[in-house]
Amino acid sequence: MKLFSGNSNRQLAEAIGGYLDLPLGQAMVRRFADQEIFVEIQENVRGEDVFIVQSTSYPANDHLMELLIMIDAMRRASARRITAVLPYFGYARQDRKAGGRTPISAKLVANLITEAGANRVMTLDLHAGQIQGFFDIPTDNLFAVPLIARDIKEHQDLSNLMVVSPDVGGVVRARALAKRLDAPLAIVDKRRDRPGESEVMNIIGDVTGRNCILIDDIIDSGGTLCNAADALVKAGANSASAYITHGVLSGGAVSRIAASSLKELVITDSIQPTKAIAAAPNIRVVTTANLLGEAIARTASEESVSSLFD
Repeated sequence: MKLFSGNSNRQLAEAIGGYLDLPLGQAMVRRFADQEIFVEIQENVRGEDVFIVQSTSYPANDHLMELLIMIDAMRRASARRITAVLPYFGYARQDRKAGGRTPISAKLVANLITEAGANRVMTLDLHAGQIQGFFDIPTDNLFAVPLIARDIKEHQDLSNLMVVSPDVGGVVRARALAKRLDAPLAIVDKRRDRPGESEVMNIIGDVTGRNCILIDDIIDSGGTLCNAADALVKAGANSASAYITHGVLSGGAVSRIAASSLKELVITDSIQPTKAIAAAPNIRVVTTANLLGEAIARTASEESVSSLFD
């Protein structure tokens, strides 16, 4: 087995390597003057089980091209099996036709990864589970809920806890967390007027006197989460914290979170945290290295991955 990394999240790749007691493979990823990407694998991978760690986060197109070119380089170097490990799968929010004459970009990206030569895909908390079906190769969609539940038990008061879904679409994820924590569930009903903006309309469930934990897979602008936190506090909640798997946090999201009613935002390192995130007083990062590392080890030894979440 050999582990390689692109440029999107090298810190996480190194942490995964530390868990596996496996140094990162030698690969050069650089750009020509016109920004064309060039990859050179600087060690023998013939007959090897290769894992490439690369989140397709901002800049998504550059990181996606890096991944595709690295897969092609491995295929042409006669790697036995190539697994694309995408802690964050970009374009996942474009998983259906949102209107007439619009693309399904998540399916296109799945086709690109498959055609580049990947034999397997491993990812974390896909925005929509059906994206697994977009791939014609085996795909492992890992779940961050066990990781989040463990952190909540270590850092939160469980006696007065309530799990909250920030929208109706995230109820399944919130229910899974609530079941692990033996906590009640509430739902924020929202209405979105324009992309990137949301208006909280109603809270389903009694949050009075509760310490609320919002759970979701992606935080981008932060508007939905901040509105939900404000609504929970206004409805009588003692506090509102949030656990989000993928901290996209684009634009002014970090400053918006810092100025919001959120007591704490906890994200994973599926996307490499920026300096602004590290400096934010109410944002904390937990690592997915052990989870991904264990899944990689089990894949390499042909053991069950799903049993990780039993």
